[in-house]
Amino acid sequence: CAKGAGMAEVVESVREKVPAGKDAASRAARRAWRERLNNAASRKLLIGAGAALLGGAFWGFSGTAASALFDVYHVDTMWLMSVRQLIAGALFMVLILLFDRKRFVKLWTTREHRRTQLVFTFFGLLANQFFYLNAVRLTNAGTATVLQCLQLIFIMAYTCVSAHRRPRKREIAGLIMAFAGTVLISTGGDLTRLSIPPLGLAMGLLTALGAALITILPVKILPVYGSTIVTGSAMFLSGIVTSVFVQPWNNMPALDAAGWETLAVFVLVGSFLAYLLYMQGVKDIGSMRAGLIGTVEPVSATVTSAIMLGTAFAGTDLAGFALIIGMMFLTV
Repeated sequence: CAKGAGMAEVVESVREKVPAGKDAASRAARRAWRERLNNAASRKLLIGAGAALLGGAFWGFSGTAASALFDVYHVDTMWLMSVRQLIAGALFMVLILLFDRKRFVKLWTTREHRRTQLVFTFFGLLANQFFYLNAVRLTNAGTATVLQCLQLIFIMAYTCVSAHRRPRKREIAGLIMAFAGTVLISTGGDLTRLSIPPLGLAMGLLTALGAALITILPVKILPVYGSTIVTGSAMFLSGIVTSVFVQPWNNMPALDAAGWETLAVFVLVGSFLAYLLYMQGVKDIGSMRAGLIGTVEPVSATVTSAIMLGTAFAGTDLAGFALIIGMMFLTV
């Protein structure tokens, strides 16, 4: 397989017919088939797919952990956001300074790129985190994470406008599915009322907009500096700025051992490890395939929220989730 071979090729290689005979030609064919499966490129694809899968699942955990911290320990949203950005950002900065210091310095000493980085930091990453955590607080982890998936609609609109083209048929179908899914989630199938708080719905939609900006804003600097530098330094800077105002060290919540464990999962697993694993998947199998595998994130958030927190989802909620996840496959 070539370095950029798709996951479909690996699947096809598994499914291809292998002779079952005992003659020399059949044995040679089986041996060649095994070698093809076990070569370095195939292993890289499988490892990349596994990394993207774990990264998406871990992102889902972060929503459930945040929901537990809000509901059980009454942690302040801004406190949680500043701690997450500061600690996860600091961990990324350790990696950056150890392995990629020159490009980091170049980013912050190049005027045009520094300006782009600052816009991305505050209007992309920080805004998305603020709206997402508020959406989790006002609704639940599963609903907030699924609504965030609507980012693809904003990205599609931006792509169509910038490329001066009309939406393709599958994109229009995805838009219809996204609208229907959002209506089901927000109304529970009864169009005369909202089944989630209006502010929660607004925060969910703003989360999607922020997630779209995370993709759109750094498009010119990502190929130059890499995602670890761009996102890691944005996390750390936003953590420093928010901490100046929030001063988390002066407003510590009352957490027991389980609370600290939940916070560690939220920061280390749901932020730092999730990002590292997902971006490894992007590197190994490409952004499109990693994005499709990453659709496990809302599934993970929904399942862990139901199992660990006892969050109840109506049939209309699950139907809405399915429509929005289906939209992702149409529009990616």
